[in-house]
Amino acid sequence: MERLGLIRVLHAGCGREPLPEWFPACSETRLDANPECEPDIVASVTDIAADDEQFDFVYCSHVLEHVYPHQVHQVISEFRRVLKPGGKAIIIVPDLEEAQATEEVLYVSPAGPITGLDLMYGMRSMIEDNPFMAHHCGFVSKTL
Repeated sequence: MERLGLIRVLHAGCGREPLPEWFPACSETRLDANPECEPDIVASVTDIAADDEQFDFVYCSHVLEHVYPHQVHQVISEFRRVLKPGGKAIIIVPDLEEAQATEEVLYVSPAGPITGLDLMYGMRSMIEDNPFMAHHCGFVSKTL
C-alpha cells in the first residue's frame, strides 16, 4: 500500500452505495455499468476502463451475481489486472447454500425484505426499473 497518500480503492459495481463505514480512509474510484449511478467510471466489471496496477483494493459487494457464470473468471482477471502487486480484493456475494426459491422473507435489508427468490434471481421489486439488478449466477461454498 502507498505509504504517502491515501489507499486507492476501486468500488466495483458501486451503485448508489458508499463504501462501508469500516473501510479505512481512502481515495475511492466508483465504477458502475449504470450511468444513472453517476460513477467515476461507466464500465462493466468484465472490462474495467482503468489502467493496470493502480488500486490497493477492489471492493465489490453484491455484484458478481449480476454477471453470467462464464464471465466470473473474466471479472476476477480484471480485478487482478487493476490491483497493484500485493493488492487485495474484497468480494461479497449472496450465500445460496441453503436458500430455497420461496417467498419466505429471510431478512430485511436497507432496500426491503429479501426472499429466497430474491437471492436467486435478484430483488424483483427493483429489476423492472433497473435490469442491471437481475442475477445471472449464484454461489455456494464449492463455487466460491
